[in-house]
This record gives sequence, C-alpha cells and structure tokens, in this order.
Amino acid sequence: MATNRSPVLVLIAAYLGLFVGLIDSNAVNLALPAIQTDLGGGVSGAQWTNDAYNVTFAALLLTAGSLGDRFGRRSMLRSGLIVFLLASLACALAPTLGELLAARAVQGIGAALMLPQGLAIAAAVFPDAAGRARATAAWAMAAAIGPILGGVLTDSLGWRFIFWLNAPVVVLALAMSYRHLPESRDAESGGVDLIGQVLAILTLGSLTVVLVEDRALGTAWIACLAIAAVLGGIGLAWSGRRVAHPMIPPRFFGDSRLKVALAATFAMTFGTYGMLLVNSLAFQHLRGATALTTAVAFLPMPLTYLALIPMTNAWARRADPACPMTAGLILMGAGMLLYAAVGPNADLWVLQATFVLAGAGLAMNTGPAVAMAMAAAPLSRTGLTSGVVNLARLVGITMGVAALGTVLALASGDATTGPGFAAGARTAVLTGGVAESLGAVVVFGYTRTERSKDVPGTKEACHA
Repeated sequence: MATNRSPVLVLIAAYLGLFVGLIDSNAVNLALPAIQTDLGGGVSGAQWTNDAYNVTFAALLLTAGSLGDRFGRRSMLRSGLIVFLLASLACALAPTLGELLAARAVQGIGAALMLPQGLAIAAAVFPDAAGRARATAAWAMAAAIGPILGGVLTDSLGWRFIFWLNAPVVVLALAMSYRHLPESRDAESGGVDLIGQVLAILTLGSLTVVLVEDRALGTAWIACLAIAAVLGGIGLAWSGRRVAHPMIPPRFFGDSRLKVALAATFAMTFGTYGMLLVNSLAFQHLRGATALTTAVAFLPMPLTYLALIPMTNAWARRADPACPMTAGLILMGAGMLLYAAVGPNADLWVLQATFVLAGAGLAMNTGPAVAMAMAAAPLSRTGLTSGVVNLARLVGITMGVAALGTVLALASGDATTGPGFAAGARTAVLTGGVAESLGAVVVFGYTRTERSKDVPGTKEACHA
C-alpha cells in the first residue's frame, strides 16, 4: 500500500476501532454484577451479556474480513464504527435484559465489521515483522484500560455510562478515518460465502446455547441444538470445498504456523476470559468488593501484561514465536491452577500472584501469536487472516465464558455467595487452567517438530 501518510497516525486511526471494542468488552465484564442487580438474569444473564456480543462478533468475522478485502478495508471499518455506535446507544437505553442482549448482539456485528480491517490496515502499513509486532502491542495495550474504566463508571455513574462513553470515541475514530486512513483491498478477492456464513452462525450460536442453557432448555432441546451444531460444523467444512468463494479456502490452513497460532489464541482466551467472568462475580458477590475495587485488585494482570509486551515481542522476533507462546500458556495454566487450589477467599496478595502469572502468559501469547499468523499469510490475504485470528480469539472467549460460567453454576448449585459459590469458582477456574495446559502441549509439540527438522537455526530456536 503506497502512501505518504504518517504511519503513526494511520495506526492510531486504524486502532481506535479496536480500542473501543476492547474497552467495551473488558469494562462490561466488571459491570456484570450491577447489570444483574438492575436487570436480573442470574449467572446465565451475565454469560449472555458477554456472549450475545461475542457470538455475532465471532460468527461474522470471516465474512467481514473478506468484505474488507473485496470492497475496501477503510469502508468496512467505517460501516462497523457506525453500527457499533448505534448499538452502544441502544445498550445505554435498554430497559430490560432482553433488549440489552439484542443491542449487544448488534454491537457484535459492528465490532466484526471494524476489527479485522484495523489489523489488516496496520499490517499493510507495517509489512515487516518488527513493525507488525509493534502494531499488535499497541492494540494489546487497550485491554488494560477497560476494567478500571468499567469500575469507575459503574461505581460513580452507573453501568450504562460504559456504553455512553463509546459514542465520542467512535465519532473520533470516524473523523480520523476520513483524514488519515488509506484505502486498501484485494483485487483478486471473490464473492461472499453466504452458505458458509449461515452455517457459521448456526454452529457457533447452537454450541453457545448448549453450553449456557443446558439445564434451562431440557434434554430434548439441548440434544437438538447439539446435533445442529455438529451438522453445521460438518456442513461448513463440506461447503468450503464446493462453493466458488468459500469464507476460508481449503488450503488456507496449509501453513502449520497458522494452525498453531490459532490453537494458542483459542486456549489463551478460553481460560482467561472465563476466569475474568468468574472473578468479577466472586469479588463482588463473595468478597463484597465494589466494581472499582475489583478492577484495582485485577490490576496486576494488565500491568504485568503491558510491562512484558515489548520483551516478549522482541523475543518472538529473535526466535520462534512458539517459544514465548508455550511459556505463556504454561504460566497462565499455573496461575489458574494456583487460584483453583487457594480459592477466591484467599488472601488478596495470593490471588494477585495468580493474576501476575496470567498477565505474563497473556503477554507471551498475544503479540507472538498474531505475528506468527500474519507472517504465514501473503499480504493480499491479510484481511482474511486477521479475521481468522480474531475468530479463534472470539470463539475462545465465547466458549470460555459459556463453559466456565456453566461449570460455576453447576458446581456451586446456583449459589451466589458462601462456600458453595467459592467451590464453584474453584472448579470453574480449574477448568480454564486445564485448557491453558492443553494449549501449551499443542504449541510445544509444534516446537519439537520444527526442531527435529534439518533446518539451520531450529535447534536453538528458543534461545533469545
């Protein structure tokens, strides 16, 4: 993409959309108990407040990436910002839980339209590996602000102001897009895979309902939805080989680096976001903390994350990114297993030690996993690749929130406080720790395979 625009201003303009989406999702997580108090819904209501957004976000990401490749990434980014703005206003005004969930689902559509475009534009502006790592680090920094902002707004003005605050940021992002963002597209991009898109929504939506509403709907409904999820997944794979322009070309996953990056990203977000849901409820329901106090208690995680991002990205540039990714997943798993051992009523410094481990693991995965995936893709497919990476991230978040929230409800016997809730929280976070550990095994297996090849430098690939 030839341009004489300032790369820094292009990066800021592209990432404001990512920023507002990350801020929103992290801030809402801290406001869940307040939303429960105002609108009801219990644990499943809290899960759906997150997952109504996550399901549409994840299900539409691939099509959004392809639309950006075909019609222009700047144009799709602007469309997403407008949809996100209108849905945020609807969230702020929602009088009932059902209307809030509907507005959250529309927010997810806007986020899906804008997020892959921002990453793709940044990748085009920073085509070298070091530049991409710096770009992804800038994106990652936004995640640290959300919890504190959510806590401040929830305690001082109410949870609705989280959504009101989106409006000026989105307006600024739109204004900057007109002045600073270049247009980019893939001239060879094909049409939209409508069949694949419908099957993707069917698969992810059905699976999420199965995980969240397994007890409320009854055995017959759950069985039907589970079958629908399985058939949707099979149909998605089948249609990808037969339609003219599939969402994901059959050979797209040929590079093992991409597959490993997606597996690590899924495991990372599955455990982390499920743990954040459980902790938000545990601190406020079990320990009696306010939203802001909860956010301050969580600070060791994002601060460790931000402090280590430059080092881990530099490590990934000098060596195989799978090395920090493996170490990161081990650290996240260790943090969650420690939390499960001590429980949510442990001394605060002990819980914060688990957050430090989780934050260090996040830093070792976020930038390196994205850099690994983008390095495996040709420049003309950056929109689709960024969509696939974020699909893995969003599916991990969706499944983690759904699975760990349901484990919490089952293991606690639907208790909202007391020893039952504490036991449920420990079991739920243990589940997340197991998922992180399995992710570490997958990435470590890839590293061992690469080292076994007769390629110069691979024997010492993990040495910084």
